[in-house]
Amino acid sequence: MVLILFKRYLKLLVGLMEQWVVYALLDALAAALATILAKMGLQRVDSVTATALRSIVMMFFAVGIMLYFRGVEHVKGITQVEYLFIVLSGVAGGLSWIFYFIALQKGDASSVAMIDRSSILFIILLSVLILHEELTWKKAVSAILIAAALYLLVA
Repeated sequence: MVLILFKRYLKLLVGLMEQWVVYALLDALAAALATILAKMGLQRVDSVTATALRSIVMMFFAVGIMLYFRGVEHVKGITQVEYLFIVLSGVAGGLSWIFYFIALQKGDASSVAMIDRSSILFIILLSVLILHEELTWKKAVSAILIAAALYLLVA
């Protein structure tokens, strides 16, 4: 009975949200699972090796999804500048994963994940400075609350 009510509530909630919010929540759930599974897998495995293996799996998974849903037509239209930013994003993401796995191997999963998710503070700052996005009062207050939570966690 509880499961049926939960499914109905979830369906109603998803119906009220914009599509990007649903995908963002699914992203958060997948990230949470990835953290827990990674922590379990890092018991006796070097963090850099684990990151490399995870990257290989993710590459095959992502290419498979691209080929199945999009084909290769979209790849042909990518400009050199777009390739450059995608490659730089990949390098930054690779560094992030390596640091994340090292931290995850040495610390509690929940603490490491909270600090990792504080990247939103950097994203807000860089999106205003580089992408010229608007810093609304909601984003500013949210950033302050996230910074306060981070301070409570590490102090």
